[in-house]
This record gives sequence, C-alpha cells and structure tokens, in this order.
Amino acid sequence: MIRERSDLNFLMITKRIDRFEIGLPSDWREGYDNVTICCTVENQDRADYRLPIYKEAPIKHKIIICEPLLERIDLKPHIGKWVEHVTVGGESGTNVRICNYDWIKEIHQLCMENNISFWFKQTGARFVKDGRLYNIPRRMQHAQARKAGLNYKK
Repeated sequence: MIRERSDLNFLMITKRIDRFEIGLPSDWREGYDNVTICCTVENQDRADYRLPIYKEAPIKHKIIICEPLLERIDLKPHIGKWVEHVTVGGESGTNVRICNYDWIKEIHQLCMENNISFWFKQTGARFVKDGRLYNIPRRMQHAQARKAGLNYKK
C-alpha cells in the first residue's frame, strides 16, 4: 500500500530499530521517498544502542525522537547530515519522571550547530527550569513548549 500511494507521506515511529529490516519489501533498497522512519531514544543507553543501528539502516528520511526525555542525552557522537530532524519532549501522565529544560536546550543547540530541524514538542508533567520544578497540566504542556521559542525549521 505504501509503495502504491506515493502521493502520501508515511511517518512511522519505532523504538525497535534493531528489528527494522525484518520483512522489508524486496524493492525497498534505501527506502521509499514517501516514507520517514523515526527512532525514539529516551536516555543515553538507548541512544548509544539504537542510533548507530539507525544510522546504518536503509532509510531515506530519518528523524530522532527524544521522547520521553528521561535524562541528559549527548547526541554529539550520533548527529550528522543523515538526520533530518530531532523532536524532544518530556513525559506526560501520572507518576512521571522529570524533564530538565537544560537537557532540551543542549539538544537544541546541537541541532542549530548542525542545521538540523528541531521541535520542542512538550514539557512533560514534571518540568525543571532554572532549578525550579513545575507541575504542568497535560493541556498546557504543548503550549508551554512553544512559548520557549526553540523550534527550528531548516
């Protein structure tokens, strides 16, 4: 269906990039022009495991999603021209872990330096900024992220 509907763009998100090549169609080669595959990473351990696999995977359009961002992630060893976009966001729901604005700013800066599009999607429910913990209701998490003014489209 995806191959037949080249007039549509397909966006798929996975945390199982190590299983990506299972069952690919025989004509996939480097991927279809209308398919973007996103790989999620929530901490440094998962970034260090998943992103080298993702980088080498036969995919034309690649987006890294750091969501939920559970700790500071150093993406420097993994970022390059192969990444089109990075999305970052905190964890929402109940009993969530903290997301720190400094972690987001660091990833944002790295994206700016490498001319990679960046989207701060949401703060998460427990958000630390300037050493202060904010409990942000779900309905406000996206709006508060937009107010930071960090989004960048190359």
